[in-house]
Amino acid sequence: MNVYNFISDNIKSVIQQIDDIKAVLTPDILNSIAVEVPKIRDFGDYSTNVAMMLVRVMKRSPREIADMIVPALLGMPFVESASVAGPGFINIRLKDEFLLNPERFVTGTADDVRPLGVDMDYGSYNIGKKLHIGHLRTTVVGDTFNRIARFLGHKTKSYNHMGDWGLPMGLIIAWVLKHGMPKNADDINAMYPASYARAKEDKEWLEYAQKITVELQNGNPEYNEIYNTFAPMSLAQISKILKRLNILPFDENKGERLVAEYVPDVQKILEEKNLLVHDAGADIIPVKMESDTAPMPPVLWRSSTGAQTYAAADLAAIYYRTKTDNPDDIVYFTDSRQNLHFTQVFRAAKMAGMDSANLQHIGFGTITGADGKPFKTRDGSVPSLDDMMDMVADNVRSRANESGKQLSDETVEMIALAALKFNDLMHDVKSDYVFDPESVTQFEGRTGPYILYTAVRLNAVSKKADAVGIVPAPDTGALQAAERNLLLRLLDFGRVIENAFARRATDLVANYTYDLAQDINTFYHHCPILRDDVAENVKKSRMFIVNMARQILLQAIDLMGLRVPDEM
Repeated sequence: MNVYNFISDNIKSVIQQIDDIKAVLTPDILNSIAVEVPKIRDFGDYSTNVAMMLVRVMKRSPREIADMIVPALLGMPFVESASVAGPGFINIRLKDEFLLNPERFVTGTADDVRPLGVDMDYGSYNIGKKLHIGHLRTTVVGDTFNRIARFLGHKTKSYNHMGDWGLPMGLIIAWVLKHGMPKNADDINAMYPASYARAKEDKEWLEYAQKITVELQNGNPEYNEIYNTFAPMSLAQISKILKRLNILPFDENKGERLVAEYVPDVQKILEEKNLLVHDAGADIIPVKMESDTAPMPPVLWRSSTGAQTYAAADLAAIYYRTKTDNPDDIVYFTDSRQNLHFTQVFRAAKMAGMDSANLQHIGFGTITGADGKPFKTRDGSVPSLDDMMDMVADNVRSRANESGKQLSDETVEMIALAALKFNDLMHDVKSDYVFDPESVTQFEGRTGPYILYTAVRLNAVSKKADAVGIVPAPDTGALQAAERNLLLRLLDFGRVIENAFARRATDLVANYTYDLAQDINTFYHHCPILRDDVAENVKKSRMFIVNMARQILLQAIDLMGLRVPDEM
């Protein structure tokens, strides 16, 4: 339940029933009325600027208008007090009983949110290459957004649009033909860099690989047999690290190779609409508009060598998804350096009439080291995702040993997972951020381990309460400040999750979870729960709050794809 929407809708409804306001209230003014959740709640739990929005049409001072509104707000069953502050802001304090049991005040059905069909394109791993640091953000952010959308009831379909049909395949096959079949994934991982390095220095080798690429795409049986030998090895390696990162299985691993069959259908559409232009042996789609002030190159549909391009695969994928899934949205999570590519592809899709879905690209920033340059290992190489998890796990184990704790390997992995993923999720996806294996494994501060520690603490309290027979029950007595602040944070969960989905902003969930953990620990510090000197009714009431907090915290942790150990 989105409690914020309930409160906001009720406030606006009451205001519309005041005679003097009803006569002048327009839809534009109503939409401009803000009901806000203040960061500092010393003066109220919610505030509204409604009085300021009505000054022009009512020709009265904002405080006069606010004084007219306050009595109406006080008539709402969940409002404890309402007061005017500053130039005319109205601060509202909610009743304690509402904080403990908002469902009792809500009438009607649950929030009326139409489920959307959302296709998600993230991962986009390359066959023949080990997953590396460049794949972390697309994987973690994409998976979390998928979890958020599913939690809200939307129908999602996740696609791993694999790189398995372009020149890298030609380079690997060329290497296999020269040096023999790979025996395992490590062999494959070494093949592409070696063949690519040779192609940079040897023009004939590059042309050889390009020819193989075209023939592979045209169905060459020998090359297909080679591909079908090394691709499963590479996919098994990818699946292993995704399992380690606790990533939901993709609904479809449908990359360039599998959408190739739809390229002729798209080409027919492009030809019927006269969108293809033959240029220097290649086929292009001009997408530049008169309003463009920056360069806007054409989409390369087919290269001069006759090979299928990345853009052709992306357009074929859009064609397949709109035809098969008929989604409302297709959302891509990739590096922000692909912004131009997706602008081009989306324009071409619109020109071709394949834009029935809302096409959206979420470009993410770079993970850097302390020097501001892309993060690398000490030997200067690009770290794999396994390397990153190992680095973080080693730091977790070292911290535990320093504090005299002996943690199981499974617990270390869970803490390392939280450290790595939370550190990624808490940053605005569009921003660069610094990765430091030591700072992300701190057990205090804005870190994944801090959040897990809070969850472990709540689980322990709940287990102890069960053991001594405490039956949680809300108390009608006045709540302490730490209790109220925690309950208010819990009631904000629905608003945060819906905003995270609407804004494609997974950092909202991560930072809400940290703020919630802080409120939980403040509550734990100031409000003894099971101590002998605590009255029985207070124990029950505080356990009621603990259970509410535990439920929301564990849900938020699950939305980020983290796992909670039994102890830390």
